[in-house]
Amino acid sequence: MISWNNLDTLASFQELSKKEKVSLKDVMSGQPGADRVKKYQMPMAAGMTYVYAPKSIDDAILDGLKKLSDEAQLLDKFEALYNGEVINTGEKRLVLHHLTRSQLGDDVMKDGVNKREFYLAQQKKIADFANDVHSGKITNAAGEKFTTVVQIGIGGSDLGPRAMYLALENWAKQTGNFNMEARFISNVDPDDAAAVLAGIDVAHSLFILVSKSGTTLETLTNESFVKDALKNAGLDASKHMVAVTSETSPLATSSDYLAAFFMDDYIGGRFSSTSAVGGAILSLAYTPEVFARFLNGAAEEDKLATNKDITKNPALLDALIGVYERNVLGYPATAVLPYSQALSRFPAHLQQADMESNGKSVNRFGQPVSYPTGPVLFGEPGTNGQHSFYQLLHQGTDIVPLQFIGFKESQLGVDVNIQGSTSQKKLCANVAAQIMAFACGKDNEDNNKKFAGNRPSSIIIGKQLTPESLGALLAHFEDKIMFQGFLWNVNSFDQEGVQLGKVLAKKVLAHETDGALKEFSDMFEI
Repeated sequence: MISWNNLDTLASFQELSKKEKVSLKDVMSGQPGADRVKKYQMPMAAGMTYVYAPKSIDDAILDGLKKLSDEAQLLDKFEALYNGEVINTGEKRLVLHHLTRSQLGDDVMKDGVNKREFYLAQQKKIADFANDVHSGKITNAAGEKFTTVVQIGIGGSDLGPRAMYLALENWAKQTGNFNMEARFISNVDPDDAAAVLAGIDVAHSLFILVSKSGTTLETLTNESFVKDALKNAGLDASKHMVAVTSETSPLATSSDYLAAFFMDDYIGGRFSSTSAVGGAILSLAYTPEVFARFLNGAAEEDKLATNKDITKNPALLDALIGVYERNVLGYPATAVLPYSQALSRFPAHLQQADMESNGKSVNRFGQPVSYPTGPVLFGEPGTNGQHSFYQLLHQGTDIVPLQFIGFKESQLGVDVNIQGSTSQKKLCANVAAQIMAFACGKDNEDNNKKFAGNRPSSIIIGKQLTPESLGALLAHFEDKIMFQGFLWNVNSFDQEGVQLGKVLAKKVLAHETDGALKEFSDMFEI
């Protein structure tokens, strides 16, 4: 029997809070540090490795985290989720994004439909459509091939798919898997859509409208923007647009689209990159086979997330350590630092995935919690970030835990040897150096040049960023977010916090305002 309890009511959490704290400066220095690195790491999917030696933990704390995981029934809750229980209590919905990439447990039947078969059917439908576009079976009105695909969406319909596309763009070009340029329109700011449309040949462009409900204001506004551009170019918009939506939305059977691919209410936007939301754009820009490889990497990592041994379950241990840092050590934020330019938008995607999921102040039953929940998450690629906000990370008054990501090889394989090493070696040298600089710091009589150290980090290391390793990375962080939500006893799968602003914006546009809201509306001459 699963019990849902607040973190601070768990005996194992109280015990964990009393354990002696670890000094990273002491344990990471010299040969003990080398031995620790060899000990505190574990395999991930796609040949990657999760190294947690630079975290403020030891065997005693790991034992405490194991007890916390057991008492909180984290793996039982994950099993309930992937077997189709109603985990999204706020919206009374199942949570099935894992099912888009593999069948972890029992068949999930809902409304008389086998949901795994439903998602597979949509993947096949997308694959067939993409292959027809690539072969020239589906063309524009002039019988010419489409060369560009543009996704119109916002939030999870943009951030995840955009990050995944950018992550694989160079790899696809190098390996012969690149078929169409992709662009993205998300912001309701007209400059966004106008700039994208000005930079493409609309006659050879295919547009993907993504809206589960079919009513998203920003997305429908941008769709109208695109339709006007197509009309002004003398083109039939219905021959240039497809929809990704739910079967019950007004878009599902509309003649305005060449085709419609379906998702459902059990896939949250921020967890939708492995559904049709990411599948359509990745299959068209690259190939359906590339998207399938991406799913395989995610599925392999999901399977690791079911392991009952926390030292063989990267996402679970990452989640447990993160809660320890947030609720015992009191660290308010987390930085995700990929040493890969291809992952330039990955931190932005994780900002939404993490902060929209666990940025909650009430538990699953609507009762206020008395402890911190989700951290502030931010990040930029290294080495750019080193010349930006790392100053605060190294010498600021707040300690910010760090999550590095790095790869031994570049995607394009183009490099230069200068001053005795290649650019890729310099990149890798920087991330290795940063880990140790944060952990051990540096003493100096001049306090301005003193580094306190004891800044915890972890790193995920892979050979190269490929579809499989990208899928594994995505699943790792999605599963980490899920486990942390379970620990904090919040509903990680609704997002009421984004609704109020939308409601008030509609009032502004309808001129139904008074007080300060009217004053702000008048400032913009609305």
